[in-house]
Amino acid sequence: MAKDARYCVPYRRRREGKTNYRKRKALIVSGKPRLVVRGSLKNIIAQIIVAKPHGDEVIVSAHSRELIKYGWRAPRGNVPAAYLTGFLCALKAKSMGVKEALLDIGLHTPSKGSRVFAALKGAIDAGLAIPHSEEILPDDSRVVGEHIANYAKMLSANYEKYASTFSQYIKNSISPENLPQHVAEVKEAIITALSGGK
Repeated sequence: MAKDARYCVPYRRRREGKTNYRKRKALIVSGKPRLVVRGSLKNIIAQIIVAKPHGDEVIVSAHSRELIKYGWRAPRGNVPAAYLTGFLCALKAKSMGVKEALLDIGLHTPSKGSRVFAALKGAIDAGLAIPHSEEILPDDSRVVGEHIANYAKMLSANYEKYASTFSQYIKNSISPENLPQHVAEVKEAIITALSGGK
């Protein structure tokens, strides 16, 4: 037990490792909406959130499960899915008059080319103004899944390992070697649905 009278117990969410209040305060004081990106093993969520006195309000939300209605058949937790989810979220935000945001990655450790920054790249490509450093974004080849396609080609000689690694692709009747083309098709479907093809 602390005996120092000046000791202050941290807020519950800080104790639980859920919120860094110093970073959160800086984001809120800016007065701009936040692009909040969170991921699980199988999915990605991107949201535009505005801080209000009574609590955070979600203006727009996009989940990688939504990609299915645009034709997505690949796994939903990878870098291309994160890119498309960020792209979808930004197009929805723009249709509601949101033009800029700040990236909120929570307690995630920033890692160059990660899913969080793939979602950021998707949002930027959709036309949302978000301050960022170009060095942290994944390469264009990575967001369309060329690294996955190349790995699939390399494994194709060993069918047992290929079938085990890409079982989800096989189950959904999609060839991982054609993933870059699939990403382009789904992206075009999202643009057509939300922007009228513009």
